[in-house]
Amino acid sequence: MSEFPWSTASATGVGSHPGTDHMETLRVVFGEVPALPYLPELPERGVGADMVGRTASLLVELPVEVQPSGWRFTDRPGRDVRRAREHLARDLDALEEVAQGYEGPLKIQVCGPWTLAGTIELRYGDRTLADPGAVRDLTDSLAEGLAVHVAAVRARVPGAQVLVQLDEPGLPGVLTGTVPTASGFGRLAAVEATVSAERLRAVQPPGVFTLVHCCAPGVPFGVLREAGVGGIALDAGLLRRRDEDAIGEAIERGTALFLGVVPGTDARLDDIGVVARPAVDLWNRLSFAPSRLAEQVVLTPSCGLAGASPAYARNALAKCREAARVLREDPGEE
Repeated sequence: MSEFPWSTASATGVGSHPGTDHMETLRVVFGEVPALPYLPELPERGVGADMVGRTASLLVELPVEVQPSGWRFTDRPGRDVRRAREHLARDLDALEEVAQGYEGPLKIQVCGPWTLAGTIELRYGDRTLADPGAVRDLTDSLAEGLAVHVAAVRARVPGAQVLVQLDEPGLPGVLTGTVPTASGFGRLAAVEATVSAERLRAVQPPGVFTLVHCCAPGVPFGVLREAGVGGIALDAGLLRRRDEDAIGEAIERGTALFLGVVPGTDARLDDIGVVARPAVDLWNRLSFAPSRLAEQVVLTPSCGLAGASPAYARNALAKCREAARVLREDPGEE
């Protein structure tokens, strides 16, 4: 048995899917990655179904609305927040139906605090990231709302062991000072690594396995290690050899790797041995025991599948599931 919440040789998805039929998408997820299913997101449904809007609807006492420039904090909840909450309520209703009787790990995804802070604007128009006090308020609100969301998922699927994925594609930019101001003419000051780790740690629900997904180049492994996350999800195609020492340290400390090994948009899918190869090669270069590969590495698409066709999304998950078996069956030769 694996020491992680999932069984050995598992695969999962990043989160987003194409289309607007959430019930059918849930059936695809539970059918293709049954060892580690997740609550998918369907951004094509419109306002409030996107990553930022969906997470902003969880915030406690921090209402938002959509402006021409994007999401912005406002004085009171309006139709945009109501729409986002209605989307999520329908998603949970569908999850309860599709997952009836399910027991095992179940992943949910929310936008992480730093990507949220770099996206949502304050009432006067600058990004939340520009105001450390506002970032702290946002993080505290997100932590409270996420705890409520986890409890709601557990109530709908009592047999589930909920995992939380924090989506942080904007985190590298936050740390390097490349996030643009609201006007676009300047750049916001870089955030110190210790502060970044502290805020990431603050939003993690106690006792819940939490991973951070960052599909951008320059994944900040040191910050994520300091934040105490249980797993790191990344695109294998963006890994650099100079990252491998940091990855090795994370693995040695027991951090799980969710490795993106198939494209997130329509493409020709390789044989399972080729799909599994980035994980096998990385593991061999780091000289870890082959027996732990299938426990500590989970295979995924490289990023969300919202830009793919429904047929490709299904096939991509199936390919990840099949390739994950290679990690267990013949990790030294495939």
